[in-house]
Amino acid sequence: MGKFLLMLFFAFTIFSCGTDTDAGEFVVGSDYLALNNKVVMVDTVTVEMSTINFDSLVTSSQSRILVGNYDDPIFGKIKSNSYFQISGSSYSLSNSGSDTEAVNFVFDSISMILKYDNYYYGDTTQVQKFDIHRLTQKVKPNVDDKSFYNNSTLTYSDEVLGTISYKPRPTEKDSINIRMSDAFGQDIFQKIKKREITGFDNFTEYLKGLVLVPSGTNSSSAIGFNVSTSKVRLYYSKYQADNDDDSLILDFTIADASKQFNSVSLDKTGTIIQNLPISTQRLSSSQTNRQGFIQSGTGVACRIDFPNIKQLKYISANGAIVDAQLFLKPVNNSYSDKYPLSDSLKVYVGDNLNRISSPLLNAAGNSVYGILNKKSDEFNENIGYTIPLGNFLQKEMLKASDSRSALILTLPGISKSVDRLVLGDQKHSQNKIQIKVYYISY
Repeated sequence: MGKFLLMLFFAFTIFSCGTDTDAGEFVVGSDYLALNNKVVMVDTVTVEMSTINFDSLVTSSQSRILVGNYDDPIFGKIKSNSYFQISGSSYSLSNSGSDTEAVNFVFDSISMILKYDNYYYGDTTQVQKFDIHRLTQKVKPNVDDKSFYNNSTLTYSDEVLGTISYKPRPTEKDSINIRMSDAFGQDIFQKIKKREITGFDNFTEYLKGLVLVPSGTNSSSAIGFNVSTSKVRLYYSKYQADNDDDSLILDFTIADASKQFNSVSLDKTGTIIQNLPISTQRLSSSQTNRQGFIQSGTGVACRIDFPNIKQLKYISANGAIVDAQLFLKPVNNSYSDKYPLSDSLKVYVGDNLNRISSPLLNAAGNSVYGILNKKSDEFNENIGYTIPLGNFLQKEMLKASDSRSALILTLPGISKSVDRLVLGDQKHSQNKIQIKVYYISY
């Protein structure tokens, strides 16, 4: 009976003490750190994890051509097509502008030249293959914001203008060269030679744009190429020229980065996240083997909630959270040389509908990131991401309303890469979330 009365008194204290007002930022001064003030460390705060999927990501103006496809053993089938509009710095042959001289020029060949930008994901030891197609639709967004998204697409011709099978060397400084259709190149050449194409407008009427489409069934990587240095190059020369030194070129580049975007798709069929709901809902880690998932490019993100954080204010009549650390562990065997861990996590504050309101900020107003500790031990227990979140939890604890904010975790380069991560939740058998909250009573 005595124990029951004690528990009843404790429950009454929890729900009756303190005031539910937002005191704002709490700054710890020397008076609060006096010896008669008590600091306790709480490591039993409930942390809920779930996986969400953003409706779309802006992938235009990212300065990366991302092309490739592969089967991810956890996430499913990844594919990235890259669409772009090209334009010429000149629409005349040679520099003389002489119609008489132009008669003597003949078409030689046309190629697409793509320069690596050092990004890759997956297994680059396997052959990668993709085709070049001609767009049948203008590179123009269907919405008013002038952006293209990871789920944007444009129609294109079935005709293959060029194809390549190659083993990527993405960290090299060289380029890949894809020989394109002679008939296609000859057609462009003749239209420029005959002055049927004289500028950007009639050129884009003739050629709306191009798309790179992965076509190999055994491809196993996604590769990044530099937008500003990639081009389509048309080679021509004077009729019966004596040597190759007389060869001339006409370059067509991606002059407008907003007219280049990557369409990144994820087929989750048969995976643990195949039932990922619409963007305003979440998939609890209790339904995904106590794991949360993040993938750039496709919009998969991890959500972290602290449902009982307001209870901490009942520890004492006057108190505050002065520091807190969240430690998130990647799931063992979910990462490798093919799927490496990112050096950091981007952390945002979101609402109950997964809408991001701001980056996570510290008390000084600076953005907070999750930083990877790479130092491994025998059981990889020390590998993980540390997120300082004392300022966030203090504000959540003192909120006057019933609304709660959550943390939404993504990876850097969310709009131009396909990096991914699997994290264990608070009940994961091996890679549990750890939280330490430091609370001062005064």
